[in-house]
Amino acid sequence: MKRSTKLPQKPDIRTVATRARVSIATVSRTINRVATVDPALAARVWKAVKDLNYFPNTQARALVSGRSRLLGLIVSEITNPFFPELIQQFENFAVERGYEILIGSTSYEPRKTESCVRRMLERKVDGVAIMTFGIEELLLDRFAESAIPTVFMDLGPKHPSSVTLKVDYRQGIAEGVRHLEELGHKKIGFISGPLKLRSAQTRKTAFLESLADVGLKPKNSWLIEGDHTLDGGRDAMNKLLALKQWPTAILCSNDMTAIGVQHALFEAKLKVPEDFSLIGFDDVHLAEYTIPPLTTVRMSCKDLAFAAVTSLVSRLNKNEIAAAPAQPIPTSLIVRQTTGAPRN
Repeated sequence: MKRSTKLPQKPDIRTVATRARVSIATVSRTINRVATVDPALAARVWKAVKDLNYFPNTQARALVSGRSRLLGLIVSEITNPFFPELIQQFENFAVERGYEILIGSTSYEPRKTESCVRRMLERKVDGVAIMTFGIEELLLDRFAESAIPTVFMDLGPKHPSSVTLKVDYRQGIAEGVRHLEELGHKKIGFISGPLKLRSAQTRKTAFLESLADVGLKPKNSWLIEGDHTLDGGRDAMNKLLALKQWPTAILCSNDMTAIGVQHALFEAKLKVPEDFSLIGFDDVHLAEYTIPPLTTVRMSCKDLAFAAVTSLVSRLNKNEIAAAPAQPIPTSLIVRQTTGAPRN
């Protein structure tokens, strides 16, 4: 007797409804995460989905619901470890809420930004988080024209569909400056990011204000503009080493800059923290594994991602009002092994 070569039929929404003993409409509303579905019925639907190994047709769901269940995420530079960590956290929170994500990286280039915006409009994203800086506002107006909710970091347009998340840069940077001053440092330098970026300006201002808080004055030659890259950190440190008088401690606008500084000091046969104390900013995972491990100001990717996803989803849920968190995203000093008392 010949064996049947007919493949088993894939379960569909009707199969799930029969298994869960509910209507097809209830299955549809459950899968689309409609909040009004009775929790007991929803639990039966999700159990049937799992038991049957059922995969909903996302394109069909989008046609029926008018929603793509896609959240866009635009970041500055995908090669900076801070942003992959942010993307991972953003995806975790989005998936928990039944959304997939579409990622775009601008590299601070208007042409790439335009491409990101166009792709997201073509894919009909439900909302977009712009976790970057220096974006052309005219391009982002296209999201507003399409009534797509947006979330910005630090600075964003004033629009009913837009939310701006604030980061408390001052708190963590002030902790870093106080930490250095308590160790005995009076000569503290700062390597900023590109000052055309609002975030870089904000971090530099926070440093100068924090310096004044502990009674110290900045030395202009110790304030170097970097570019938030490893190479930029190395080059900035070499500029400091070319001076006749050196600072004893350096605070950097991000961790990649600080790691570049460490490399420059290694090349110059100088040690951290014996010759220079060093503090970064961001607390990327890599910061724990530099030699020695980097003291840094933590800006939590998890907090940022949670605030961004929550703000977008609340805006998309007509029963809720989208609003920025009442408190700014916190920053705090993480002390490791790159800070110590000055040699002299």
